[in-house]
Amino acid sequence: METDDSRPMTNEEWERRRLCPDGGCIGVIGPDNRCRECGAVSDEPPPAGIAAGAEKDDAPKEPVEKNRDGETEAGAASDPEKGLEAPEDLDWENRCLCPDGHCIGVIGPDGRCRECGKEEGDATV
Repeated sequence: METDDSRPMTNEEWERRRLCPDGGCIGVIGPDNRCRECGAVSDEPPPAGIAAGAEKDDAPKEPVEKNRDGETEAGAASDPEKGLEAPEDLDWENRCLCPDGHCIGVIGPDGRCRECGKEEGDATV
């Protein structure tokens, strides 16, 4: 976890962080009272020390979409239709879902899940 200026968080900053109210999100609430990952607004008021220095920005932040390598996808958040096309080698009628019940991926031509990398025969954890 790192702060906005890309330096590691101190122990004090780590202890003061506020997690996103969306249970499915891994983000933390920033000084603007919004999640840094998904943009959700926290119902809790920001702590007094944070609120004083926060910038007021009522416009929701665009979510940053990242590929499985953690790299930002250029233009993914600004164009909701971009990236919705199925890969050309995916046969929708005969697709095989990932064996991990918690994963949303499908098995690719190499026999591995395109999302998590598990092999078709791997047991579910």
